[in-house]
Amino acid sequence: MAGWNDILNEIKETPPQFDYVRRSYLKKLSDYTGRNTICYYSGWLSKRGANNVDINDSDMAGFMNSIQGMDCSKGLDLILHTPGGDPAASEAIVNYIRIKFNSDVRAIIPQLAMSAGTMIACSAKEIIMGKQSSLGPIDPQFNGIPAYNIKSEFEEAKEDLLKDPKNAQYWMIKLQQYPAAFMKTALDAIELSGKLVEEWLGSCMFDKNDPKDIVTIRRIVNSLNEHDNSKNHGRHLNIKFCKEIGLKIHELESDAQLQDLVLSVHHAYMITLDGSTALKIIENQNGKILIANQAK
Repeated sequence: MAGWNDILNEIKETPPQFDYVRRSYLKKLSDYTGRNTICYYSGWLSKRGANNVDINDSDMAGFMNSIQGMDCSKGLDLILHTPGGDPAASEAIVNYIRIKFNSDVRAIIPQLAMSAGTMIACSAKEIIMGKQSSLGPIDPQFNGIPAYNIKSEFEEAKEDLLKDPKNAQYWMIKLQQYPAAFMKTALDAIELSGKLVEEWLGSCMFDKNDPKDIVTIRRIVNSLNEHDNSKNHGRHLNIKFCKEIGLKIHELESDAQLQDLVLSVHHAYMITLDGSTALKIIENQNGKILIANQAK
């Protein structure tokens, strides 16, 4: 495997060879698997607080660009590194990819695919993870606030006011940060996330008409779309947890060459995001790319 320092040394030329090195490793991975490959990478870890690092409707242009001209009969490996984002935008992306590739999609998680990224991974026929990989709870967020936290706060207010109406002033001040009907919006988002993952799991990774699969699907959705146990929207759910709840996980370490190629690709993208103005990269094995850059 080309480690972080090895790839960094390859890139350290004048000018830096970000694109050449990154694309060479991505092409090697695609040649090895014999499948189309698209990388969806966000720079949220290195550019904290930046806009447009999340999954949103603008990403569709990147996927359309990457898929144009592909031989879709070869299937798709989708490499995800994302903090998550809009469930509705994720739904549109998943629907488009499934139509193009007839649901022959594998999700590869070299490090982190959180929230809506986990939702997209659950739409694949299998998820490839290593010992270092993590998915996350699928509860949606609003301006960085988990929907379950909003739900819990309103429920706490209701319970407290039933016990002591004199606390109304306190709760009025505390809850006025939320716009009208926000509680309903949060509940709808939680419901949508669970509904989408249940639907996607039952139409690809599992068979929604098989009673045994139905039990597994419900266990997965309940484990991912809850807050009482996870407590933290950013909680990292490792490969052991993902296998225990029933997801179809392929261990990256079971194929040494695949592991080397995937992690080399991952390092190349992370170094690009760390060392350039790129906020988000959507790129295929043929070098077709859409980059969202940080505003100067």
